[in-house]
Amino acid sequence: MSSDPAIQPARPFTHEGATLIWEARGSGEPTFVLVHGIGMGRTVFNGLSERLAEHGRVIAIDLPGYGEAPEPPRTPTVERLADIVAAFLRSEGIAAPVFIGHSMGTQVITEIAARHPDLDARLVLIGPTVEIGQRNAWTQLARLGRDLLDESPKVFVVGAREYLRAGPNLRLKMRAMLVHKPELAYPRVAGDALVLRGEDDEVAPHAWCEQVASSLPRGTLVEVPGVGHEAMIKNPDPAADRILAWLGITATADATNP
Repeated sequence: MSSDPAIQPARPFTHEGATLIWEARGSGEPTFVLVHGIGMGRTVFNGLSERLAEHGRVIAIDLPGYGEAPEPPRTPTVERLADIVAAFLRSEGIAAPVFIGHSMGTQVITEIAARHPDLDARLVLIGPTVEIGQRNAWTQLARLGRDLLDESPKVFVVGAREYLRAGPNLRLKMRAMLVHKPELAYPRVAGDALVLRGEDDEVAPHAWCEQVASSLPRGTLVEVPGVGHEAMIKNPDPAADRILAWLGITATADATNP
């Protein structure tokens, strides 16, 4: 368990011409590695990071071209993003991480586990994208818009700031997300995997999340009542409680209660 949850200074890591930014807080085991979604950055995990840092080391990442990370010369594919994060973990000597990905971040961490099984990772997929048969920008944006209708001002402020920071290549980044086929990687994930879905999530429908969980050899689906796709921004506690309970670290909440 961590005794010092203070945030350490953010640092860059460069691999084959692309740079990510990472910051850490807490200490001990396990090491949680947090990977954000399309148009976002590591700051969307602030509340969740604070909770998890009470129980281990937490590393939050700005993928190349997001948050404070510089725009790479070419927009990376999801597979390339996975290789960059895997190279970072190896450079830091991090083994057996607990990856937590949100939205597009679930695609990245799935590819890491499938392409780099030696890392011995466990996965938490929060609101996994992108559903088979719905892989076009207008469908995804419409779903996100419906999901945001009932969200708090905090979600809008954080989300708008991060989308602006994602820069002029957001269209290319969206395309990289949409052409990726995570269902090809799910069966190749050897470790335990938790699919975490907000009950009101318009972006990650229940049927799709069930398919994701069943495609993962050791997958489990848990739903959080009364929240949508951006649940961890507005109130990270229900998600944190379920992640920790799934890991057997704490029993402050179970899979059926908010």
